[in-house]
Amino acid sequence: MSRLKPFEIVKALDKYIIGQKKAKRSVAIALRNRWRRQQVPEELRDEIAPKNIILIGPTGVGKTEIARRLSRMADSPFIKVEASKFTEVGYVGRDVESMVRDLLELTVNMLKSKEQEAVKEKAYQNAEEKMLDLLLPKSGETSEHKTDDSKETAFEVVPKAGGELYSTRKKLRTMLRDGKLDNRYVDLDVSERAMPVVEIFSNVGMEEMGVNFKDMLGSLLPKGTKRQKIKVPEAMETLAREEAQNLVDVDKIVKQAIEKVEQSGIIFLDEIDKIVGKKSGHGPDVSREGVQRDLLPIVEGSTVMTKYGAVMTYHILFIASGAFHTVKPSDLIPELQGRFPIRVELDPLYRKEFVRILTEPKNALILQYIAMLRTERVEVVFEDDAIEEIASIAEEVNNLTENIGARRLHTLMECLLEDILFNAPDIEEKRIVIGREYVGKKLKDIKDDEDLSRYIL
Repeated sequence: MSRLKPFEIVKALDKYIIGQKKAKRSVAIALRNRWRRQQVPEELRDEIAPKNIILIGPTGVGKTEIARRLSRMADSPFIKVEASKFTEVGYVGRDVESMVRDLLELTVNMLKSKEQEAVKEKAYQNAEEKMLDLLLPKSGETSEHKTDDSKETAFEVVPKAGGELYSTRKKLRTMLRDGKLDNRYVDLDVSERAMPVVEIFSNVGMEEMGVNFKDMLGSLLPKGTKRQKIKVPEAMETLAREEAQNLVDVDKIVKQAIEKVEQSGIIFLDEIDKIVGKKSGHGPDVSREGVQRDLLPIVEGSTVMTKYGAVMTYHILFIASGAFHTVKPSDLIPELQGRFPIRVELDPLYRKEFVRILTEPKNALILQYIAMLRTERVEVVFEDDAIEEIASIAEEVNNLTENIGARRLHTLMECLLEDILFNAPDIEEKRIVIGREYVGKKLKDIKDDEDLSRYIL
């Protein structure tokens, strides 16, 4: 983070997201403030709270993508949740604290994978030694490893002590590394734990009880092993995986994960406008306001109990988003409004932006389709006027029906290239040029028939 200045964060976001300068500036400042907070004196550090953000704009303008790219850039734990999935305690739905638990679970798994990757070489060396122990019998014993479809004996060695044992092991190691034993089978004890099927019927807010109950049962039940006859390469993978798990310090990973979530976690609350009531005081709106009141302590800062331990949410950055078509941000309960001091309105997308979205980003839609069709040795070329026509039709259909922003481009591109994608393996003409006329012909029905357009996403 010390190398990521706000303007560099915006520049990096520009590679994937077109426009939305105000939103990019706001999130860049919020991200940089996290690094600044870590540099201030410790007695002041805990007093600096993150400035949570509400992104206001219609669907498909880049709200989620901004938050996701931001988390990747800072290597921060990130989770996206729909606020409409939560309901207040007493109604059917998920507990609001579950988003913190899910974020921690994701972070633990992410760090565990990284640690296992770091010890991969050592794990493979240990697995190789174990495999040689399986292949090479102890002194004075005979071991036979037979293939399934043949009575051919792979090894029948009765090594003696000293140099002969070392020499045989060395030969086997060379054969193993050269792949000469890949068709041989070994008997391997694979650990397994029989887990009884237990359904947990718990009230909302007690989801964690179900998880902990399963963990408790798992630790009480004996760990069994099952002997399987598998090929050497598969056995090596199994042994290497077990060794990697043994080499990783789980307690250390959990501690790191909790600290990472607390200090740099990002929770993206989508559809926050769906939990805004209309001040009727009864019916579903009561539940919506209840969700806001349940969210308040999490956003404000509280301690959430998880199966890994307590997680404090005081410095997690919350980025909320919503279209706010029928309600306003000011319709949120005042306490929650105060916890989202930064509000940014995102710009709607028009033809000019659609042209740029199709061509400029690193993961531009047209580049994706060109790359996919190259796997079939089909070269597709889009002329400039064709791209202009696609953007123009996307704008027109968005105006006629529900405006879903850049997501409209995905549907149009699929309709446009449907025949080519279907016939690609058998197409004789390996170079296809797509111009304005072809686009107009393929997308004519969507553009002209307003009634049809209402059913096209």
